[in-house]
Amino acid sequence: MTDIHSGSMDPDVPLVFSDGAEIYKKFSEEYKTHEEGYFIMAPSGAGKTHFVKNQEEKHWIDGDILWGATGAHPKGEWWLESIERITEIDQQSDIITMQAKKLGFWIMGASNNWLVPDASVLPPWETHKKYIENRENNDYDGGAKSDRLEQVQGHRKWIEEWAKQNNVPIFESVDEATEFLSNK
Repeated sequence: MTDIHSGSMDPDVPLVFSDGAEIYKKFSEEYKTHEEGYFIMAPSGAGKTHFVKNQEEKHWIDGDILWGATGAHPKGEWWLESIERITEIDQQSDIITMQAKKLGFWIMGASNNWLVPDASVLPPWETHKKYIENRENNDYDGGAKSDRLEQVQGHRKWIEEWAKQNNVPIFESVDEATEFLSNK
């Protein structure tokens, strides 16, 4: 799954639904599927990609990879777009996440609009800032940088409110959230 962005996803091009069986089949060859699918929501820089890259067995999919492969995420830094465009992309991601969960995949990502996650991750703010700084100074893998901390804080607040309204458990680390769901 090296090419995570299959199309340009020009916002002026109307979308259609199509058969995604081949895409999900490729994911099932790389990642384990389970009786029940899960989704962990966490803001940019919370440790999702690091966790996924370092897991011993491939249970968890980085949502960015899934959403890019299915065309839900456009190429480029779409999170710098207008709030209306970000919302549209997050809605597209929700549809893909919902489908993947039905197929027994475990996904973690930052894109969400209406799909209730199974868990959320909000590291302590000082830790979260260090994760972002470390990521951009070492092996940058995309997502928010230190110049976007205000946007990250806004997303954290949204996740916290969303989680409280929907009774979603909040964890301080990806490890805690994955352990909780793995033991359900």
